[in-house]
Amino acid sequence: LKAVILIGGPQKGTRFRPLSFEVPKPLFPVAGVPMVQHHIEACAKVPGMKEILLMGFYQPHEALSRFLVSAQQEFKIPIRYLQEYAALGTGGGIYHFRDQILSGGAEAFFVLNADVCSEFPLQEMLEFRQQHGDAQSFVILGTTANRTQALNYGCIVANADTQEVQHYVEKPSTFVSEIINCGIYLFTPAIFQHIGEVFQKNQQELVLEESSNGWQRAEVIRLEQDVFTALAGSGKLYVYKTDGFWSQIKSAGSAIYASRLYLNQYSKSHPERLAQNKAGGPVIRGNVYIHPTASVDSTAVLGPNVSIGEGVTVGAGVRVRESIVLHGASLHDHTCVLNTIVGWDSTIGRWARVEGTPSDPNPNDPYAKIDSETLFRDGRLTPSITILGCSVTIPAEVVILNSIVLPHKELSHSYKNQIIL
Repeated sequence: LKAVILIGGPQKGTRFRPLSFEVPKPLFPVAGVPMVQHHIEACAKVPGMKEILLMGFYQPHEALSRFLVSAQQEFKIPIRYLQEYAALGTGGGIYHFRDQILSGGAEAFFVLNADVCSEFPLQEMLEFRQQHGDAQSFVILGTTANRTQALNYGCIVANADTQEVQHYVEKPSTFVSEIINCGIYLFTPAIFQHIGEVFQKNQQELVLEESSNGWQRAEVIRLEQDVFTALAGSGKLYVYKTDGFWSQIKSAGSAIYASRLYLNQYSKSHPERLAQNKAGGPVIRGNVYIHPTASVDSTAVLGPNVSIGEGVTVGAGVRVRESIVLHGASLHDHTCVLNTIVGWDSTIGRWARVEGTPSDPNPNDPYAKIDSETLFRDGRLTPSITILGCSVTIPAEVVILNSIVLPHKELSHSYKNQIIL
């Protein structure tokens, strides 16, 4: 068994700015550890997993290399990064590196998108495949969304008895099905034959369209639109429906929601990562992650859903709720931080209040997913969580509401509903 994690590259993650300026999105900390570490951990737990491949078109830089080395040591499994020479789409990358994926005689491999958070029921997908279809069938992880939100995802129509996918539509314009694609797949080497057919077809079309300026590459292949749509109804593709948590991490607001889902799971999977109320320690409400190197005053109140990064200083009487505070940040006495991501090495002055508006799914609808909000609506900034880029300084006694502050800004007064460039 192998696993491939698709981490994308620099031109994506625009909805994640200004945070993606500092660190590749897959390394952004969610619930205290890099986003993609949750994936690696889940893959490493599957018996028989021989290698994990990260695939994307980031230039191999220090942060990524350091992360891979430490992850290899921690999970005792070979982890390699394969760099695409250009953005090849979700199917083009795995087709380009098919020899590396199949080397060592891989019988099956998982493909996971890096920008989802999930319980990753990988073992269950393997067992499901043994019970459904034949040795050459493929499995998509699906979950249930509500009718209106399903339109934002790949929709799957499956046979109720056999779970065979009969119809697949990526982001349909009208309602097709409430079962949506989670971006987690189990393939056998036979998938490359199907991707190869798309590649061949693309090449033929390019030859016919000599005038296409050559910018369209035959290698750019999308698993969802190009491969699944064709495979649906052929008896080769099945859907395994999960009731476990799942969410996309497209915007910074969805990172806070994903953090909540993972922190919730920690009570079962990593109780040691959750902070406890101790004598002489801060007041902890609900699930909170505090990095061992952070210094938190005993009169601070943290939680629920708070993640405090490396080397962070939290002063006396500080209140933090539904927020991610990244490494090196400093919250001075009596600040209040709600629904906010505080960037690396940022400083919030005494008695300041930094607050955003959460974009959480409807809590009364069990199938609601997080909406990927547009930044602007009717020419105005949509109220969303507040984001401070790295090294932002906020003076004492000001209020920052629903704003995005770009890196290295020193603010002088209060702001509301603004992007501060």
